Amino acid sequence: MAHGTTDPDMTRILTHIGHRRRHGQPSARHRRTFATGRWTALSNTAESGSRHPSTEPTVDDRRAPRHPRLHALRARLRARRERIRSKPGLNTTYRIVLGVFGTLVLIAGLLMIPYPGPGWLVVFAGLGILATEFHWAHRVNTFAKRHYHRWIRWLGRQHLATKLVVMGATCVVVLATLWMLGLFHTVGGWLGLHWTWLASPLFGR
Repeated sequence: MAHGTTDPDMTRILTHIGHRRRHGQPSARHRRTFATGRWTALSNTAESGSRHPSTEPTVDDRRAPRHPRLHALRARLRARRERIRSKPGLNTTYRIVLGVFGTLVLIAGLLMIPYPGPGWLVVFAGLGILATEFHWAHRVNTFAKRHYHRWIRWLGRQHLATKLVVMGATCVVVLATLWMLGLFHTVGGWLGLHWTWLASPLFGR
């Protein structure tokens, strides 16, 4: 045999290979064939997967508006605002009217803050109206919302006694307002109570 390999050596090698095959141990050639076939299967799977469209949302899908009707309405409003802005006289009138309306809503919200109800919501609405035309209103609105949420989180972490004090202070403000508006005097008159302290200091006795 070539390279000095004797016949007994070759017989012993062939016997060992046959023994490994009978006991389920693949030879090096079989292992190489198995690895090549596995790599080919993985490659085919990857190619077949690339041919099928992905079910995950693409960048274009994520940019699509969630509410098409609302998006279309905003687009129409922006287009109308641009037409108004192109006319200086009409644009000035628009800003004045919107500024007055937003200021009235803001003042109403500020007056409602001490009382139970949507006081802060009205404040944010007024600032939002003003923010459509005035940059300072947008900054104030952002600042107010941030500190409002901080106050709510702080109050939620406090002891029950602190919460009761805040509620008591709110009740005192409400009662004082009703007294100054003369509601106590009116109700006392219905009940036949003519106590002097029920009279409002603003509207006389």
